[in-house]
Amino acid sequence: MHAQLMIFDGPQSPELLAAAELADTQRIRPLIDANQRLRDDIVARYDLRQADGGRAILLVTGSESTLDLLAEVVMTSQLVPGEDPALLPGPSRVERYTVAEAFVADRAGAR
Repeated sequence: MHAQLMIFDGPQSPELLAAAELADTQRIRPLIDANQRLRDDIVARYDLRQADGGRAILLVTGSESTLDLLAEVVMTSQLVPGEDPALLPGPSRVERYTVAEAFVADRAGAR
């Protein structure tokens, strides 16, 4: 498995936060849903937020090529109505990792 951590340093203005939410819900998630390879290979997505608007998105996939495909799909997509490119500065930094170990608690299972 592979992981990508996208960090958006805070503080973030309300306008930047609203633009990120619009991009995420109206463009990026629908792009993922429309692409079977992306849908099938994404293992987990965590959206982490701080009080000052800082944000980190952790995406775990089965292969690194899926991370490349997602970047290509997002970067070549058309903006949806209401998106302002000036309010979409992108992440402060992006880091990729090979997942060495994963643990997911099974809260539903018997002990």
